[in-house]
Amino acid sequence: MTYDPISDIVDEPLIVLPSVVKALAEYRALPKIDLLPGVDTTAERGRLAELVNGLTDQLLAGVAEHPSKLWVMQKFQGALLQLEDHDTEAREHFGMELERLMGILGIESSDGLLSFYLGGL
Repeated sequence: MTYDPISDIVDEPLIVLPSVVKALAEYRALPKIDLLPGVDTTAERGRLAELVNGLTDQLLAGVAEHPSKLWVMQKFQGALLQLEDHDTEAREHFGMELERLMGILGIESSDGLLSFYLGGL
């Protein structure tokens, strides 16, 4: 049997007030992955930003109806699975964006989910 880090998530309810939804929408409008180092990272930044924005769209569409940490981490996992072919720098910067989303949602810990997929960054 393959290990699934979702099994380690300690679910907790989230308080999703209109101010949280507004903060998610404001975050969605901001530039993402701005500090990705390297020469001509425009295409990679674009792909990663698109992935973060898609995740943010999912959160905006459903977190008020599913106000739980587990639900959010399942959405994170879907996005993280798409990073397997990206380098360490890209994964690290993507992880920082996920941490920003966690802050908006009031989630203090991913219970190891980010470390599992991002290599302990």
